[in-house]
Amino acid sequence: MAKNNKVDASREPREAQTREKQEARKPWAPPSALDAPNPPEGYVHRWIRMEVRGYDDRKNVMARLREGWEPVRADEYPDFDAPIVDEGKFQGVIGVGGLILCRIPIETVQERTAYFTAKAEGQMDAVDNDLMKDGTHPSMSISKPNRQSRVTIGGTQGSSQN
Repeated sequence: MAKNNKVDASREPREAQTREKQEARKPWAPPSALDAPNPPEGYVHRWIRMEVRGYDDRKNVMARLREGWEPVRADEYPDFDAPIVDEGKFQGVIGVGGLILCRIPIETVQERTAYFTAKAEGQMDAVDNDLMKDGTHPSMSISKPNRQSRVTIGGTQGSSQN
């Protein structure tokens, strides 16, 4: 029995054949209404509330703008498909459901965090100093390192057996 040694002329060599890369299937997840583009290097993004139940929350927006947050305009991210505020002062800004997307430099965030951390530590020191004043009754001893609270449920106290 003779083998057919003919080469099929229509067949391409294996090296010339290409396969499209198939992306791995992503599992289904509920869509997020708060997707946002990646911020530029050195910045962070955050959603800021501009209205509640249809009423403008100007106090919140103005406070955030004074802190250094600036609204992110949709035209800055032409490749990102996002909902846009279509009227008012923030027209053209990325926004959804009463929120607008804003950005701030990372350095400002770090300075703000340091400020509020120092403020909280100062308040804790004031509480500690107030508790440790002279004249505290000895039976009301408070130890500074013990700042934990514990909750117990269903504790047994003097169970009786018949």
